[in-house]
Amino acid sequence: MSLQVPIRGPLNGSSGGPTKAVILVGGSSRGTRFRPLSLDVPKPLFDVAGHPIIWHCLTAINKVPSIHEVYLIGYYEESVFRDFIKDASIEFPNLSIKYLREYQALGTAGGLYHFRDAILKGRPEHIFVLNSDVCCSFPLNEMLSLAQEKDAEAVILGTRVSEEAATNFGCIVSDAHTRRVLHYVEKPESYISNLINCGVYLFSADALFPSIRSAIKRRTDRPRLASHRSFENLSSSFMINDDETEKSEVIRLEQDILSDMADNKQFFVYETKDFWRQIKTAGSAIPANALYLQKALQSGSGELAPPSPNIIPPVYIHPTAQVHPTAKLGPNVSIGPRATIDAGARVKESIVLEDAEIKHDACVLYSIIGWGSRVGAWARVEGTPTPVTSHNTTIVKNGVKVQAITILGKECGVGDEVRVQNCVCLPFKELKRDVANEVIM
Repeated sequence: MSLQVPIRGPLNGSSGGPTKAVILVGGSSRGTRFRPLSLDVPKPLFDVAGHPIIWHCLTAINKVPSIHEVYLIGYYEESVFRDFIKDASIEFPNLSIKYLREYQALGTAGGLYHFRDAILKGRPEHIFVLNSDVCCSFPLNEMLSLAQEKDAEAVILGTRVSEEAATNFGCIVSDAHTRRVLHYVEKPESYISNLINCGVYLFSADALFPSIRSAIKRRTDRPRLASHRSFENLSSSFMINDDETEKSEVIRLEQDILSDMADNKQFFVYETKDFWRQIKTAGSAIPANALYLQKALQSGSGELAPPSPNIIPPVYIHPTAQVHPTAKLGPNVSIGPRATIDAGARVKESIVLEDAEIKHDACVLYSIIGWGSRVGAWARVEGTPTPVTSHNTTIVKNGVKVQAITILGKECGVGDEVRVQNCVCLPFKELKRDVANEVIM
């Protein structure tokens, strides 16, 4: 009788050898589009559907039997992820989770290459690379099965979007029968395909680092033309000087690696029919929150509040939050630790962060209520719903582009009977009058 060891034997889509996972978390100079929320917490640690964004990545990684090591790569201070890693190591005991800090922003491929010795230790066969700011169901086992079936050097997760939205993403041209990637262009100027890059990759360990090494060699062998979209600024395309060493070290998977892999390698796409969303702007946390809550509802998660006349599922309420029985919540609502929702309040399609307070008979729709913020009695804080298929969180009102989602930063106050609509409010502001379509600084 033989013993089966998960790290070696094929099981539920796991490969013949160990697999490692890398989550790219970025750094403090990034995430500016996530302000004002990223002023107080790094975007990967922002709570969506009751858990940090990066926790959803780890949950998916934990379902791949051959993965036992996960690296977070970014250039935040080490202390930023210390508590999260400590908690996650208890919740995911099968995973060894480590944070590797870049000395500067090296790009999505540059960071991988810088820490190649740590990643290749133990001779993994495959390496998953996940962008942390992606919301999806992460079909990692299916990607691994495709890689084995095709003997692939790389598998990219793709999804279909509208033709209008496609050029805002990396676009994939693939063979419909073999699923081989024939062509890849990052944010093309004109439409080439509505199959886009989801920011989740699986690489053969033997192929990834040689590809990055080749990109570095190409970079050093010839002067690099800085690439700008022509309609943004034609005159700003210029040759980069050799002494600009900092820029030359930035190597990006999307622009520098994937196009060449499509030309030369065994590169395939796994197309997901499930939900997918980027979490780039602060407002995009609301659709991501809804998608993850819907997923939890479909999977029968015990974390969600049970349905009742005043709870329209899915709703997540932290055990330490206080919600009055007459308050009506849902659908797609997350209530954070120690938050208070008073009698007769209405909360829909919103995130209420820890220590926030919503007074009696207030109404909160399509909004994010920041840490320790207070919404007064009979006040109304609301955003505007956007189509589910839209990947944009801005709308045009009176000829001006404004945020669809209303966001209150940390410790903001909305006075009694005050109406706030389509606004972004920076931390520590008091709103004592009605305000609409503004950034309140």
